[in-house]
Amino acid sequence: MPHKDEELVNRLLAYIEKFWELKGESPTNQMIADGTGVSTATVSRYLQYLRELGRVDYHGHSGYRIKTKRTGQQRNMTPIVGDVSCGVPKLAEENIEDYVMLPTASLGTGNFYLLHAKGNSMVEIGIDDGDLVLIRQTDEAETGQIVVALTDDGEATLKRYYPEPENSRVRLHPENSSMEDIYVDNCIIQGVAVKVLKDLT
Repeated sequence: MPHKDEELVNRLLAYIEKFWELKGESPTNQMIADGTGVSTATVSRYLQYLRELGRVDYHGHSGYRIKTKRTGQQRNMTPIVGDVSCGVPKLAEENIEDYVMLPTASLGTGNFYLLHAKGNSMVEIGIDDGDLVLIRQTDEAETGQIVVALTDDGEATLKRYYPEPENSRVRLHPENSSMEDIYVDNCIIQGVAVKVLKDLT
């Protein structure tokens, strides 16, 4: 087989993996071509090459679909339920916008959902405006954990959680040295942040 462009190999594999993560299924030949900007003939040649290397499971018939070896993992359909503020607290609307397929093994036990981060108050720990944040649903949190906190005024915010029972209040700490802590008399924990998912949308 003639020499193959490794950059293109990696681009095709990255597209296939990302498509699977988002859709829970494998892309067609035409989808891969459209998504990577190469011809369908080139896609076909490279898929054949990758099959021979054992890097994809591929059947070269009309309308074929491909899947990487990783797609054998058990996956969980995780809902995106709205926005959460990383600046001024903003209401997190509990309507499902979409779903993302995530490997069950990476989640652990519990119920999970995703929120879009808004603002820049958590940038110093790598949560940027527009990122998807994976949340484990719970009404309890340990001191120092990053939580989705519903404050007294009915708005939700993503901050680090520091209860101060001696002062009868809760300190919500932004991970941005230019911002000040938020103090509330009480808050309801709606979940604990597990990880940040970048470049999925």
